[in-house]
Amino acid sequence: MDTHCSDPNTPGLPQMPFTPPGGQMPYAPVPPTRRSGAGWKIFFGIVLGLSMLANAMLLAVVFAVVAVFSASSRSMVDEAVVRQGPASNKIAVVSIAGMIAGDQADYFHRQIEAARKDKAVKGVIIRVNSPGGTIAASDRIYNEIRMFRKECSKPVVAFMEALAASGGYYASVACEKIIAEPTTITGSIGVISWYFAMQELLEDKLGIVPVVVTGGEKKDWPSSFRVPTEEQRQYLQERLITPAYERFVQVVIDGRKGVLAEPEVRKLADGSIYTAELALAEKLIDRVGYLDDAIDVVKSMAKVKEVRVVEYRRPFTMSALLRGQESMSLKVDKMLIHELSRPELMYLWSAF
Repeated sequence: MDTHCSDPNTPGLPQMPFTPPGGQMPYAPVPPTRRSGAGWKIFFGIVLGLSMLANAMLLAVVFAVVAVFSASSRSMVDEAVVRQGPASNKIAVVSIAGMIAGDQADYFHRQIEAARKDKAVKGVIIRVNSPGGTIAASDRIYNEIRMFRKECSKPVVAFMEALAASGGYYASVACEKIIAEPTTITGSIGVISWYFAMQELLEDKLGIVPVVVTGGEKKDWPSSFRVPTEEQRQYLQERLITPAYERFVQVVIDGRKGVLAEPEVRKLADGSIYTAELALAEKLIDRVGYLDDAIDVVKSMAKVKEVRVVEYRRPFTMSALLRGQESMSLKVDKMLIHELSRPELMYLWSAF
């Protein structure tokens, strides 16, 4: 027997694969599978999209709720109890505070409507702390009080706090009685109007010459582009100032009927202001006292002994907050120029 190993390279002999010790066949390593990040990206994209959609829907719901609440709040006021008592007998305190303008007149309307609809209200106190304001808004409030008295036949008493001048007094004389705190300033019966004449500023300082074309000689009377002539001043006096003044005088004559005669009213209607004591001496008011005194007067007039005193307050709304923020910013545009250049008739104490 041939014990020699055959040469593996010998021609004609089949080559056998090399088998390593242990009998395992050699193999090539399998490369690791790479995990693609596309799936995670799609997942997070879907989550982000759904989140944005949910947030958008939530924001839309919030705005819708705020809009509905704000719209409904326009005709609402909040009632707050300031003196405890039986809910069946109420005295409502309705406030006139600050400069009287359109917004104040609207808010006053909401308050007086709340008192009108509440059958438990036996009388009303009009609490005034105002220097006056526009003649239109002052007259609206005056008429609201008169209509309430006429339709409801309930006692209405004015209570003046620190200031009840001009338009504030105008509204007060619609009440049956007027009570003022000892430190009240009132009076200022009269009308004032002003506007800015910018002729010198435009022509001499800025070199701007306004060109105004009108159909009618008095169409642009008054004009902020020139200083008014004496004829134009007289025209404004006759057409604007005097009618507004006479309206104020007549309102006081009607409101203080039986207390002040017309000659007495005209003597007092020179724009003068009065302290509470002097106003009492001149019969512009009926009594000097505090809120508790006004409450006692209304109780006596309404013939009730025990009452709950309530006041009306502005409800919080998002729109009111936004309006407040907006009013804090000064907007300089063509409407501002218009406001500065047109005459404004005011029942306003000139100190304000």
